[in-house]
Amino acid sequence: MFGIFDKIEEFFQELLLGGIQANLESMFIDINDKVGAIATDIGKTPMGWNSDVFAFIKSINDNVIIPIAGLIITAVLCIELINMVMQKNNMHDTDTFEFFKYIIKMWIAVWLVSNAFTFSMAVFDVAQNLVNQAAGVINTSAVISGEEIVQMVEGLKDKGLGELVMILFETSIVKIAIQAMSIVIMLVVYGRMFEIYVYCSVSAIPFATMGNREWGQIGTNYIKGLFAIGLQGLFLIICLGIYAVLVKTINITDIHASTFMILGYALLLGLMMLKSGTLAKSILNAH
Repeated sequence: MFGIFDKIEEFFQELLLGGIQANLESMFIDINDKVGAIATDIGKTPMGWNSDVFAFIKSINDNVIIPIAGLIITAVLCIELINMVMQKNNMHDTDTFEFFKYIIKMWIAVWLVSNAFTFSMAVFDVAQNLVNQAAGVINTSAVISGEEIVQMVEGLKDKGLGELVMILFETSIVKIAIQAMSIVIMLVVYGRMFEIYVYCSVSAIPFATMGNREWGQIGTNYIKGLFAIGLQGLFLIICLGIYAVLVKTINITDIHASTFMILGYALLLGLMMLKSGTLAKSILNAH
């Protein structure tokens, strides 16, 4: 039949190889581009990530939270004054230095509440510096070149149509799974930024409790939580760096092993990024 069946087989073979190459490029290149973009987002401060959201959160803090914090700090300072009077035997044992300490304590407490939002932002400025320094040491680029992918596809030209169909199906499933995992990773990073904004929007209230020993535990735990969220950024960068190193060790000449290995590494990356917040809080004993 003038080689018509060979032409048909060659046509379908090229079609399948093109689909396989597209899947491989999506797995090895697109996911790594997203990882690079995520690494950039992690290194941004709350103001740098989205200035409009930052302005909104600051407005909430200034107009809604600080007045409430003012009521709380008034109650806390009144409790402190009552305790001081009772400890001095209802003022029979007077000590002017105690009143001086109380005034200093009151001034510091009011100053902390007034600048609570600034202190919260300072924590993430420090965290940004930490992340950027780590990014200079950790290489988050795990790009496999297009030439290597073409070389991998070239090695499949000797395969039969049946095996190529199975490889196309296999790479398609892995590609979908990796794309889903990349969405999870993006949600972790964006969720961290949302948590930062929500956390900082009420910063004045926990700071208002720090003038009292018992109530001060609220403020202390809040500060631990702030540093935990900042430390989480470093853990996310470390996870991306580990992922990059693992991807570079993949033997791309074996298409079956390489596709499932990159799927496993992507799943592991997503799992560790999900646990990064819990790990940071456990290290700093934040509840």
